[in-house]
Amino acid sequence: MPYRKLGRTTGARKALLRSLVTDLFLYERIETTEAKAKELRSIADKMITLAKRGDLHSRRLVAAYVRRERLGDLSGQDAIQKLFSEIAPRYADRNGGYTRILKLGPRRGDAAPMVLIELVR
Repeated sequence: MPYRKLGRTTGARKALLRSLVTDLFLYERIETTEAKAKELRSIADKMITLAKRGDLHSRRLVAAYVRRERLGDLSGQDAIQKLFSEIAPRYADRNGGYTRILKLGPRRGDAAPMVLIELVR
C-alpha cells in the first residue's frame, strides 16, 4: 500500500496533512498519532528539500501545499516565510532526515499510539 488512508476520504486526508505540515513548520514540534506522523514525515521532508532549493518555483510549490488562512495569531504565510528563511538554511548541509518521531505512549480514551514529531536541530 503506497500510503496510509487514516480512515478518511481523499479530501479530508489531504486537508489534514496540509494542516499538520503547516503546524509543524510554525511550531517545529507537534503531538499527533503515530500513523499521522509517519505520513507527515515524508511530506515535511519533501517540503524542506524544496525550500533548500530556494527558487521561485519551489516557493510556489510549497505555497500551493501549505495552508494559508489565519491560525490564531499566525498564518500559512508565516509558515512559508519561516520555512525558507529559518528552517531550510539550518539543513543546508544535511541530506534528508529532517524530522524525528518520539513515542509518547497510548492516548487516554482510545489508546491510540501518540508521538511527538519534531524538526531535528
